Amino acid sequence: MAGKIVEAVPNISEGRNTTTIKQVADAVRSVEGVRLLDVNSDRDHNRTVYTLIGELARVEEASFRLFEQSLQLINMEEQSGAHPRIGAVDVMPFVPVQGVEMEECVAAAQRLGERLAEAFELPIYLYGEAAQLPERKNLAYIRKGQYEVLKTEINLPARRPDLGPTRMHQTAGASIIGARMPLIAFNVNLNTNRKGIADQIARAVRESSGGFKNVKAMGVYLEDRDLVQVSMNLENYLSTPIYRVFNCIKEEAKHYGVSVLESEIVGLLPQQALLDVANYYLRVAQFETRQVMENHLYE
Repeated sequence: MAGKIVEAVPNISEGRNTTTIKQVADAVRSVEGVRLLDVNSDRDHNRTVYTLIGELARVEEASFRLFEQSLQLINMEEQSGAHPRIGAVDVMPFVPVQGVEMEECVAAAQRLGERLAEAFELPIYLYGEAAQLPERKNLAYIRKGQYEVLKTEINLPARRPDLGPTRMHQTAGASIIGARMPLIAFNVNLNTNRKGIADQIARAVRESSGGFKNVKAMGVYLEDRDLVQVSMNLENYLSTPIYRVFNCIKEEAKHYGVSVLESEIVGLLPQQALLDVANYYLRVAQFETRQVMENHLYE
């Protein structure tokens, strides 16, 4: 795969209806030259994360078709789940992979947002590197109060969308589009059903509460499993690696008399992030990526 290669990671507000999830995936696959690398659904979060990759123009088109299908199938008036959201397609970032600068991903986010706003009268917020207001670099700021609150506040000056109407789409709500570096969605499940413990640990690790830089975190109760989770986005795995956050959560959990049951990674992540974990725990001296056999095959 050559050319200007980007990744898009749309998150839709549906993680239970397998027919809807498949139809949205098929919309992505309908664009020649775009690879759908991963589809990750979660019933408790009621959310599905798609990971697609390809040349910039083709990924833009596939993203538009994903929106088109999702807006037809998902009704936010009937939707509920553990994950914060404001619309049928809650968020969709462009991520540079090869031969693409961040500025080109920002331009793609702007173009897609304008096209969606015009075609569907969909309110669009721009975030991350595409943000037009400093505070909107932060996804949580835009999602404050979620769908239910935004419905009543969308026409307030501080909450007006960057593109499209100052009213929610009748069934699809609003959407957030942006550009960012690779992000790792990392969750840690605890062997307790006391959500207050997960909330306290989330406060300890997230940047906004004085924790790790570039970490977003919240406590979530997983009803199907009757346990709680510290759900996180690691927005810069180079400055704050997975193992550092994981070790902190283990120690915080001990303080509350609970332990880590397991962890999970949602979607894809850079190889280097896992190599850093292996290197840390194995204490490998002078480890280099050229020692990974598969890297020679890619060359």
